[in-house]
Amino acid sequence: MSQFSSPLLALIMGQICLHSCMAGVRVAGPLLALKSGQPTWAVGVLLGLFAAAPVVSSLYAGRMADRHGYHLPVHLAVGMTVLGGLIAVASTWLVAWQFGLLCLAACLCGVGTNFGLIAIQRTAGRLAEGDRAGLTRVFSWLGLAPALSNVVGPVMAGTLIDAVGFRGAFVALALLPLATFWWSRQVPVEVTTSVIAVGPKRASWELLTLPGMQRLLLVNFLMSSSWDLHSFLVPVIGHERGFSASAIGLILGAFAAAVAGVRVLIPFLSHRLREHQVLVGAMLLTALVFSIYPWVSSAWLMAICAAALGLALGAVNPMIMSTLHHLTPSDRHGEAIALRSMTINASSALMPLLFGAVGAAIGASTLFWLMGAAVGAGSWQARRVGRD
Repeated sequence: MSQFSSPLLALIMGQICLHSCMAGVRVAGPLLALKSGQPTWAVGVLLGLFAAAPVVSSLYAGRMADRHGYHLPVHLAVGMTVLGGLIAVASTWLVAWQFGLLCLAACLCGVGTNFGLIAIQRTAGRLAEGDRAGLTRVFSWLGLAPALSNVVGPVMAGTLIDAVGFRGAFVALALLPLATFWWSRQVPVEVTTSVIAVGPKRASWELLTLPGMQRLLLVNFLMSSSWDLHSFLVPVIGHERGFSASAIGLILGAFAAAVAGVRVLIPFLSHRLREHQVLVGAMLLTALVFSIYPWVSSAWLMAICAAALGLALGAVNPMIMSTLHHLTPSDRHGEAIALRSMTINASSALMPLLFGAVGAAIGASTLFWLMGAAVGAGSWQARRVGRD
């Protein structure tokens, strides 16, 4: 599948419909909680649940994708995500249980989106050409889905909250994943073999013993944590320096635009790219940007740094996914993707808490430098990714 195809478009649109619902609820839920008088720590718990709940369910989702292919896990994902949105709607009526309902909605939306993501990524790998360039192209195109979703969902939520209130916003967000049913009809049905369905159960942790797997997950964790650190610290630093909300938005927008831009560019260069070269370059660029960030005082210069960081971090996902598919047996791709998903969601759930505690003790600048040093050191491991 060297060219952009209808099944690939269906996978992308299906993920956008799921992810946009979750991203919108992730914005609207905390805003409703704050409006209802919930303390800041409670809102932090609510946000953490969007990432923490998928950590528990990822391996089950991976095994289900390996056994049943694309359609059953994605239909289940749609059901959980829609139910999460409807529970968020119910929270606008049942005020006495509002925070608990929002927490349940966060868990369901997070788990549902993650179920869909694992099945979609596994299927994308099977639709791609067997060579690494084909895998890189497909996963680069697929990487546009979360980037677009993180624009569509929050913008939709904010606009509808102002126009029709929280209830109307939650209703609209809950309806979004239903479109995934229609898009799923464009994805070929995979014929799963009985060997996969009834074969002996193997521990998912055995995948960690595959040559290069631990190294790949370490690189993935470092770059995922870098993404989380940037998202966490830019508003903090912007507030400390007296930047307006629009200036902070400009910085984060430059980052998001660079992520999307590099993922559009990679498919046209995939035949010239090697995973270890891109990963090493991305990690060194990330370390360089983190070393400069604390010295930059202008919002425009911070936006340039954010764009450079977006280029680095945006290029990582297609390379990680391509290598992951080559490292693991074809009948366990779902489990391997689930292991990667666990590291990403664990980072998103726990690292902001660590960043907050450490940052309060040593300052945001030192936190940037420490993370930059860790990523720079990790680039030595990236030199061997895909070459074991």
